Amino acid sequence: MLYAVEKRGIISNGKVIMSKTQQREQMSNGAGFIAALDQSGGSTPKALALYGVDASEYGSDAEMFGEIQKMRARIILADGFTNDKVIGAILFERTLGEEINGRKVADFLWNVKGIVPFLKIDKGLEDEADGVQVMKPIPGLADTLAKAEGVFGTKERSVIHEANAKGIANVVAQQFDVAREVVAAGLVPIVEPEVNINSTTKAEAEAILKSEILQNLDQLDDGQDVMLKLTIPSQANLYDDLADHPRVLRVVALSGGYSTEQACDLLAQNSKMIASFSRALTEGLSKKQSDAEFNTALGSNIDKISRASA
Repeated sequence: MLYAVEKRGIISNGKVIMSKTQQREQMSNGAGFIAALDQSGGSTPKALALYGVDASEYGSDAEMFGEIQKMRARIILADGFTNDKVIGAILFERTLGEEINGRKVADFLWNVKGIVPFLKIDKGLEDEADGVQVMKPIPGLADTLAKAEGVFGTKERSVIHEANAKGIANVVAQQFDVAREVVAAGLVPIVEPEVNINSTTKAEAEAILKSEILQNLDQLDDGQDVMLKLTIPSQANLYDDLADHPRVLRVVALSGGYSTEQACDLLAQNSKMIASFSRALTEGLSKKQSDAEFNTALGSNIDKISRASA
């Protein structure tokens, strides 16, 4: 394992300062995948239930978030959660204020584990219209970005349910509007227009989506670089042109509800995508497992996802 305090940081007045250049290189060319640990208020109850924590075990939002933070910390501290396989991690905004071993989570990820931190900034989805769900407004985004200490970039999610050209164009336009604001704040946005894996027009939607993304990428100026987080396409290597675009640092894949095995098998068919999995990463983990059992189960998932991303 590489330790950022010794090999990745710059020390100023006794404090380790992140090297954006080193983080950018890791995200552009590093071997491995991004762990999505950004369960929010809406997704946390389901994630906890899968982890073996019943809703009766917490009586408030604070207690619920406390339980999910324990799960996140256990994952991050696990033996197999190392930067030779996990190159980045996406966090929920509330997580930035939490600590692991006395250090803020983002600081711990980079300066101890050598893993690049990202921040989920979207506030959920609007109701479906024109076959898509655009993001809800993000109030106070400029302030959030200014205070996002320790993170390299952001992640923001929309969902596409059908091959509706108008709806997909709206999703992509909104994503790139937010991306420009993120770039202006000195961060790298992960643009995430997810295509529902159960859509009856998934392949058609992905073809429209690719075209819209390319048009918006071509409108970016030099230095306005983004990452893309996309559903694994029905046509293998469909997104190679996106990965090769000069404004794209990396194209990463979401698991979208596939099992770990399915997601890895499909991802392995796409040579220019790496994983950014959430549910597939935590599949089979339980609060009731011993540390040895937990580390074995998580390590197995990490190995599978890392191989599929190679």
